[in-house]
Amino acid sequence: MSINFKKSYKFAVKSAFYIALFAAGLVAILLHFFFEINYAFLTAFTIAIFLFSFFVLQFRVEKFIYKRVKKIYDDVSLLDATTLRNKPITTDMATLTHDVQKFAKEKKIEIEMLKVREEYRREFLGNVSHELKTPLFTVQGYLSTLLDGAMNDKSIRKKYLERAEKGVERLISIVKDLDMISKLETGDLNLNFTRFNIVDVIQNVFDLLEMKADQKNIMLMFDMKYTKPIYVYADQEKIEQVLTNLIMNSIKYGREKGTTEVSIENLTNQKVIVRITDNGEGIKSQHVPRLFERFFRVDKSGSRAEGGSGLGLSIVKHIIEAHNEKIYVESKYGFGSEFSFTLEKAK
Repeated sequence: MSINFKKSYKFAVKSAFYIALFAAGLVAILLHFFFEINYAFLTAFTIAIFLFSFFVLQFRVEKFIYKRVKKIYDDVSLLDATTLRNKPITTDMATLTHDVQKFAKEKKIEIEMLKVREEYRREFLGNVSHELKTPLFTVQGYLSTLLDGAMNDKSIRKKYLERAEKGVERLISIVKDLDMISKLETGDLNLNFTRFNIVDVIQNVFDLLEMKADQKNIMLMFDMKYTKPIYVYADQEKIEQVLTNLIMNSIKYGREKGTTEVSIENLTNQKVIVRITDNGEGIKSQHVPRLFERFFRVDKSGSRAEGGSGLGLSIVKHIIEAHNEKIYVESKYGFGSEFSFTLEKAK
């Protein structure tokens, strides 16, 4: 079994051996010319010189390297000073190089993450500003017009006040959605888990959005006739909101005389998967990874024309994840999209 010495020990052993060999040779020569050679004395002297040299070199090297390596660690904040005190510093430059490279790699990753977060923060603040600014300026414009004299005309007054009210409603909707996302992220929004029939909930959403779908001649339908109830265990109100947001999106971006189809399938013995499929315009592949970001819109002008806070899909994702479930999206540009999510079966 081979014994692995630290590199500082190898350095000290070799150096001590060279010093001892030199000292022994010198003493042997001096004894040869001036005295009689005593091999016992020569052996003891060599061992003594070797041990003395080894410990002096090892101690001095560790102190020497410790001061300089500690300064490097302190300069780059690689390790705490307490960590260094708890273990000896050696001449193992490979270990030092590895630690510094590891530090550099971690810092590079950290910097890249900070750049991504900073970019996201700037984009998020810009989106929030834009979303709030539009209805605010709208409300301000109508109210200013009324204050400038249009208030005296009853028909204009009513019309402008109604439009201002819609702007305020949109502001309230954005604030409510942001508040919900914040609560979902921090875990402050409590979910009320109950046993309910998911088929009935989907039918309720169909009834709620029927008029909206009729405006674009879009048919809302199940993939088959569900004669038996399918019970799941979740927060019924929140799952209804998820379904409303997803089906509303399929109507917004669906094509005229298109379809929105909902199916419920057994995924495992404990899970079902709900699929919402449309034959609308679809989503380009480069946009799919960002779909669930706050305020992200594939078609900014068209999306804003359709209304909404721009937070619907982000809320959907947070609600599903709060249930410890998964949400998926598949889309082919020009052919349609499918959003699906899992739910736990009720016992």
